[in-house]
Amino acid sequence: MRFCINGCLAVCIQYGVYWLLLHFGFEKNIAFTAGYIVSFTYNFIATSYWTFRSKPTWKRFTGFAGSHVVNYLVQIVFLNAFCWLGFTEKISGLLAMAAAVPINYVILHFVYKK
Repeated sequence: MRFCINGCLAVCIQYGVYWLLLHFGFEKNIAFTAGYIVSFTYNFIATSYWTFRSKPTWKRFTGFAGSHVVNYLVQIVFLNAFCWLGFTEKISGLLAMAAAVPINYVILHFVYKK
């Protein structure tokens, strides 16, 4: 349950930054990347302290960052694929984030649980 709540907040942060930057004329990949970075920062802190109730460590940060590199790449590919298929940039961002959730959960589960 905590994973879902934290994930929803992270998605809201990421999409909010993405939407705002699109609104101000930023290119979709730049806006999406900026939203991802802001969300990533929040997400690492909240995932450590609240979702998995553990202290952030460099080892966990490395695993978290590694999983998020994969997650970011999956999302950016989906973003561009959905745009290519004719969806708007705003809808494509949401679809890309949703498509990456199961992949990210599986990776993070192995980072935080032995």
